[in-house]
Amino acid sequence: MMQMLKSLLTKSILALSLIGCVFWITGCEEDPVTNDTDGIVVDDDYYEFQDFILGDYDIPAVISLPDETANIGASTRPEVVHAESFKWEINVGTNFKLLIEDFGSIEGLVKEEKARLEDQKKFFKIRYLMDEKDMILYERTLIVAGTDDASSSVGVEHKTYHVYGQKKIDNVIYGLQSPQDGCEKVIIEFMAKSIKSFKERGKA
Repeated sequence: MMQMLKSLLTKSILALSLIGCVFWITGCEEDPVTNDTDGIVVDDDYYEFQDFILGDYDIPAVISLPDETANIGASTRPEVVHAESFKWEINVGTNFKLLIEDFGSIEGLVKEEKARLEDQKKFFKIRYLMDEKDMILYERTLIVAGTDDASSSVGVEHKTYHVYGQKKIDNVIYGLQSPQDGCEKVIIEFMAKSIKSFKERGKA
């Protein structure tokens, strides 16, 4: 009798051990979380950029903008349009247009932008290539005709790239974004790096 109980106990321990191993192996084989950036790199390499001081335009900040070596049609001197009190438009050549808006003390701009994009999903497919607290970069594809939620005005796929970020300078929240119509991928990569570089003048 004791021998039988001992045998059953041994088999039970072995079975539990095998089950534990199966769960451990299954957990190890789960797909890792990946960041699909579609080849877009937003790093700290600013070789093809020039620092541009925004103090003359009522923003106590400096931003790195593409220079003529960036090969995107950038001019040597950025142009700033400041027609409205709380809005700015920075143009670097004909292809690079960065929009800046002063939101005062309002925070959570990126979160609000993501909520706005959620409302557009009936007409656009949104794929985030970068999703961070202070910046998002995404691919937007117009849903083509023939699908259930397609816009009646489109028959071919139309894909654009967009970026939106927020930065705090001297206790003021600024929203920085690409134009509503979006840009080509190479332009949006430069634009994201410019947004990342936006900082209070004199700070490292």
